[in-house]
Amino acid sequence: MNPAVVASLVLYYVAVLGVGFWAARKGADADLEGYLLGGRRVGPLITALTLQSTSMSGFMFLGAGALAYTQGYWALWYAAGDIGGGVVNLSAIGRRMRKFSQLTGSLTPIEYLEKRYPSPAVRLFAGSLTVFMLGSYVLAQFIAGGKGMVLVTGMPYSLALLVAVGVILAYTFVGGYLAVAYTDFTQSIVMLVGVLLVLIAALTEVGGLSAANRAIAELEPSLLSVWGRDLGYQGQFGIALGAVLIFSVGYMGWPHVVTRHMAMRSPATARLAGAYATGWNLLFVPAPYLLGILSIVIVPELTDPEVAIFQVAQKLLPSAATGIIMAAIMAAIMSTADSLLLQTGSIAARDLYERFIDPSASERQMVRVSRWLVLAIGVVGYCVALIQPPTVFGIVVFVTSVLGSAFLPAYVCAVWWQRANAPGALASMVAGAGVALLWQWAGLDSSTGLHAMLAGLLSSSASMILVSLGSQRVAPTPPRIIRLMNEAAQ
Repeated sequence: MNPAVVASLVLYYVAVLGVGFWAARKGADADLEGYLLGGRRVGPLITALTLQSTSMSGFMFLGAGALAYTQGYWALWYAAGDIGGGVVNLSAIGRRMRKFSQLTGSLTPIEYLEKRYPSPAVRLFAGSLTVFMLGSYVLAQFIAGGKGMVLVTGMPYSLALLVAVGVILAYTFVGGYLAVAYTDFTQSIVMLVGVLLVLIAALTEVGGLSAANRAIAELEPSLLSVWGRDLGYQGQFGIALGAVLIFSVGYMGWPHVVTRHMAMRSPATARLAGAYATGWNLLFVPAPYLLGILSIVIVPELTDPEVAIFQVAQKLLPSAATGIIMAAIMAAIMSTADSLLLQTGSIAARDLYERFIDPSASERQMVRVSRWLVLAIGVVGYCVALIQPPTVFGIVVFVTSVLGSAFLPAYVCAVWWQRANAPGALASMVAGAGVALLWQWAGLDSSTGLHAMLAGLLSSSASMILVSLGSQRVAPTPPRIIRLMNEAAQ
């Protein structure tokens, strides 16, 4: 166990916990709106960076690096979509969602859907699907954290996992949304500094990107193609388009991300937040993918591609700098895990427990229920993560494809299409989730040439349009909802 690395991690964890307790002292848990949305007073810079760091997760340091290490420049299809994801998200639904959610008094993204599409079935299905999917997504973050700490510190996997989960649970449990938002802001800076530090070291080691490309050409020329190793994806534009969509428009359908719109200080916050998000993305997003490509030359004999960036950092950087990289990796993991835990707990409490089990629950009781659910989910997630389920990349792509396919049309149409109704929304969510699940379970990507995200999104969009139009006579959009949509558009 390297003392310098351990010292860096301890300092980082102390800082993160400090932010969490500071947020609690600011009154983040005074009421349910304060705990779940930070009192709707989060400014543009914090909004932008919590949105982006929450979207990135440990996937960027493990999954992105592994994909680039095994498939070369093919991985950049995912990066291409990711760079513009923040501004697309904030521009398309940010301002209107912020205003509509306040007009309807919605405190969670699932409650927001029921307020827009009045139907208990919408809330029950959306809440249940979200809790299950976000719970699965938490596993990916826990596994990433355990792997990283084992490699760098030499700790046993179970202990490394326990430390990471314990810190995340502590500040999420105490501080609520404000703790998550402010720690995400801090973590986004650490992520950016860390990944650029190791990227500069890697480029220096190989003599620049051109020199690295020449070396890769000698090892495996097909890795220089945008169609992957052995040109395995050549001509499969449906797969490539899905890779772009999953991290561009896809996270307009992720409940733990769109919550950031609801917590903004005002609808106008979305404009400046979009600019900040784009600037951060331009610097951060390409780096992990490029590092995975450079790792092909620097550490060519890896047995586990998901540790490529760890191995490069260890090989090229001194111990103190490796500690910074480890902190950056943990920042990426924690900034997503805390949001997942808070959202899963709040949705389970507000949208399932209060809505269908105890409608008379007080706000303070709901805060307590949400906190204890966060703790329970964290404990269960830790136990399941001990068995190390599938790869981080596999879990992230699976969950994000299902969530994006299920919810993207529902969130977009909620503020842009007045004829979208409850039957259309429910059909869209069921079709999108079902097709994305089936596509990945049956491995239909390769046989059809369509990415699961694209197939699911086409299904959910078509269902929203066809069912909404076909059911206008029996389930028209209520006049009150149309009035609120017009007000939110102003």
